[in-house]
Amino acid sequence: MKNLRKWTALAAAMAMTATLLTGCGSSEAPASEAAASTADSSTAVATAPAETTVADGELAADVQAIVDRGVLRVGVKNAVVGFGFQDTLTGEYSGLEISLAEKIAESLGVDVEFTAVTAATRTELLDSGDIDCVLATFTITDERKQSWDFSTPYFTDYVTVLVEDKSGITSLADLVDKKVGVSSGSTSAKALVNAMIEAGLIDGSGFDADTFDPALWTTGVSFQQYDDYPAISTALSAGEVDAFCVDKSILAIYKTEGRSYIDDKFSPQEYGVATTKGSGLSAYVDELIQGWLADGTIDSLITENGLE
Repeated sequence: MKNLRKWTALAAAMAMTATLLTGCGSSEAPASEAAASTADSSTAVATAPAETTVADGELAADVQAIVDRGVLRVGVKNAVVGFGFQDTLTGEYSGLEISLAEKIAESLGVDVEFTAVTAATRTELLDSGDIDCVLATFTITDERKQSWDFSTPYFTDYVTVLVEDKSGITSLADLVDKKVGVSSGSTSAKALVNAMIEAGLIDGSGFDADTFDPALWTTGVSFQQYDDYPAISTALSAGEVDAFCVDKSILAIYKTEGRSYIDDKFSPQEYGVATTKGSGLSAYVDELIQGWLADGTIDSLITENGLE
């Protein structure tokens, strides 16, 4: 199995090199999410042999299918340090969500295959059956629960805003009439507008959380949507947007010299494992997550990945 890890990492590195050689016109960073936002960019990683396999008894059909296949296919982030990050040289993944995916696969006695996803592609790949579950800083919302199942939350974060120091922006109030960069398919824009309305900074008469569309919102603040986080960071540097809004844990990698968070943080974001609605895997994964929360395993992984 150790040799399989080595060959897998080598294959991933070679594939990434090929991508860079054939895509020189792209402005995306090598480790950006968009570099692997489709299913054909998946990287297989073998877990260590499971010390314990699935409990005795009949498994749900979809879970048994994974066991028979021998591989759990997981959608993860590849550019979010601490959660899901892929080394551009070795192809190896690391982070809290990577460790949780490996542990789920280990409990099934199978290998794990990672596919890098973005906020815009993760549900498409789940719905199409290209992946079995998503561990990709995926915020649980009532709206999303209508379409997918979510496990008990394994991490809670907050939304905030990153700006260039030279902009002079330090608070929500300073964002009035500014353009903010957000990721397509994320809930960040809605969270920001709601926070500004609650703070009395903008008129909320036209705000409807159920129908909110960042592309159409122009009251007090406007938004530019991008396919991945590196693209937003580049846009911020270039002055195309005045601020970068997303979960603070995601922003951390982009908080370089000359940039700061605004003083405000808002909208708690609970991350859960997303699975196909009504699937047997949903119940299986949730039982594991609850167990690891109870026995301190997840707390240890949070500390190990510097997410305290």
